[in-house]
Amino acid sequence: MKAVMLMFDTLNRRMLSPYGCDWTHTPNFRRLAERTAVFDQAYVGSMPCMPARRELHTGRHNFLHRSWGPIEPFDDSMPELLKRHGVYSHLVTDHQHYWEDGGATYHTRYSSFELIRGQEGDPWKGHVKDPVPPETVTTRPLQGMFRQDWINRQYCRQEEDFPQAKTFAAGLEFIRRNHGEDRWFLQLETFDPHEPFHAPEKYRELYPHTYEGKHFDWPMYRRVTETQEEIDHVRLEYAALLSMCDAYLGKVLDVMDELGMWEDTMLIVNTDHGFLLGEHDWWAKSNMPFYNEIAHMPLFIWDPRTQASGVRRSSLVQNVDLAPTLLRYFGIEVPPDMTGHCLQQTIAQDVPVREAAIFGIHGGHVNCTDGRYVYMRGPASSDNRPLYNYTLMPTRMRSRFEVAELRSSQLHEPFAFTKGVPVLQIPVAHGKPIDDLRTMLFDVEQDPQQLEPITDPDAEERMLKLLQEVMAREEAPAEQYIRLGLEQHAAVPLARNESE
Repeated sequence: MKAVMLMFDTLNRRMLSPYGCDWTHTPNFRRLAERTAVFDQAYVGSMPCMPARRELHTGRHNFLHRSWGPIEPFDDSMPELLKRHGVYSHLVTDHQHYWEDGGATYHTRYSSFELIRGQEGDPWKGHVKDPVPPETVTTRPLQGMFRQDWINRQYCRQEEDFPQAKTFAAGLEFIRRNHGEDRWFLQLETFDPHEPFHAPEKYRELYPHTYEGKHFDWPMYRRVTETQEEIDHVRLEYAALLSMCDAYLGKVLDVMDELGMWEDTMLIVNTDHGFLLGEHDWWAKSNMPFYNEIAHMPLFIWDPRTQASGVRRSSLVQNVDLAPTLLRYFGIEVPPDMTGHCLQQTIAQDVPVREAAIFGIHGGHVNCTDGRYVYMRGPASSDNRPLYNYTLMPTRMRSRFEVAELRSSQLHEPFAFTKGVPVLQIPVAHGKPIDDLRTMLFDVEQDPQQLEPITDPDAEERMLKLLQEVMAREEAPAEQYIRLGLEQHAAVPLARNESE
């Protein structure tokens, strides 16, 4: 048995033809949907990039205890567990956050890994002289990752030079070299279609339009201040990069057809989150409520044991379910600290694995959905406190915690999932702005665009109860209940389905 996880970053569900989009060019996603179980109620968990990947490894939520950070010493890591049980695990990725301070312990969990350079602001090529980029719509100082991006783009002249093309070439090389072998897992992961939305011209030509504004393919994480023409343009730039992703997805499907891999190879096509392209008057992710454009994600799974293809699944699932699913697929016991569920029976017969799912970012809303309602619980006070990071690895995305922060830390008694190990409890100095964190309830069946929050005391009471039950199962720290103005509940034993 073999498995391939093909992971795109920032893959917008609503921009894919299998989910009803009628204007983007995504024929290979349609082809994929014909070969797989398509999940209609897949939701993110911890946001954004590396918190989501910690969930992929550990099968449990990250955001209640920790902001962006690495795999911890006490974490169960799915690819490492595969390796320990004789399943070769290999990572091919151009996602540059793996080789930063806050991601440096992920790729080393695999049996082997290949890192492709040059995406976004990856500090790749060394140029002392400043580049000369086009004038941009938004004023950005030419420094840091933005300066580096314009250096990196100078090395992407032909399509084969783009990091995505190199990533898929390396992934396909691994498949061709090893398709005759047994018991391996490949995580083939591209940063695209993450911003900046920079694609070869042939994909941009799929979306002809008249645009006479300034260069604009990288919106800032903030409220929209651009014109409608600029909004429409950047959506088409995203669509062009999405169509490039679709083309390279097709190369993977072609190889699986050619080599007869459908009989013994699981295929998972997933993402970490979506992206706001002007909806709700917001750009991007992380700094705003997690509307469904961000939180409601696409997911496609082919399981050769069930051979369920061309079917839709309505059960509520999350990225925390993928680690248990892969472990059980290879006959490996799921560790007790994983709170996700094996999806074998869900893929086969749409057997539900949960009544509710929670999702969010550390210090933001704690969100809960049952598939119909989305409840966004904001903080009870304007200072958005108390709030702590719990870690033995005090690093952020591109930096270490400051010494001043660590002076105010203290050892906290172990959580159940830290396996008897106490952790640092580090106060968070500044919470997210309260203007963005009001408590809201949406009925997404009646209002799929989430245009108007509703007032429904009965529905809110039910969603609040579900939220607290899941927080208890996830062993949320006591201060999270205080921050959200909730009563703390005792942990509820985790119920697993039979396939787990």
